[in-house]
Amino acid sequence: MHASAPAPLLRFNPRPRVDQVDIGDGHRCLVVDDALLEPEAWVDHVAAHSDSFSERPNNGFPGPEMHLPEQALGPLDDFFALHARRVIGARRTLRRYARFSLATRAPGALSPWQWFCHTDRLEDGPGQVVGASVLYLFKDPALGGTGFYRPTRPAAYISALVKSAAALPPEEFAERSGIARGYMADSNDWFERVAGVPAQFNRLILYPGHVFHSGDIRAPEKLSADPRRGRLTLNGFFVCRRRLG
Repeated sequence: MHASAPAPLLRFNPRPRVDQVDIGDGHRCLVVDDALLEPEAWVDHVAAHSDSFSERPNNGFPGPEMHLPEQALGPLDDFFALHARRVIGARRTLRRYARFSLATRAPGALSPWQWFCHTDRLEDGPGQVVGASVLYLFKDPALGGTGFYRPTRPAAYISALVKSAAALPPEEFAERSGIARGYMADSNDWFERVAGVPAQFNRLILYPGHVFHSGDIRAPEKLSADPRRGRLTLNGFFVCRRRLG
């Protein structure tokens, strides 16, 4: 971040519109519309600091990322605690992390582990649960929201699928798994799509990170590295103590 241009305040709407979506197996996703009071200020800030984005080669996200400034983490965690902890069965936050993300990869450039949905485990230990959030900061809904899935095969098979996606060449993985190269948008032989939340500017979704999910990117030709035109999101992750009872 550039010291000459401090980040704006992360100010949440004190009276947001909050709905719930069933995402399968008793889990729910909170959908918060009009989440921030000044969302455009954050788009402007990110656009002015676009050179701070970087992409990690083996990361699960299909594009570059930029850390959320530390001073903004507190308000995000406070909002998560107020609205989502009870819904995902969490108590006190133990660790938190957030980043701005831009999905930019063309379908042909995706790695095999990016061809199907994933979970946000963040190495949570016994007695812990992970919450996740996505704030959509783009105005073209065709860039895609988020889809939620449930496995259709036993956990051991899903674990083996994830390992083979990281170990096998793309052509061999595609042949063995039957999963086609590209962004996941519908059910396949391994996962059933159970719900989807459409994208809307300044919409925040909060959900349990152990539920399989994926960016619902059906028009990848619209993706852009320009924060003002691309699929800009703010992604938050919260490792919490599991609520008892």
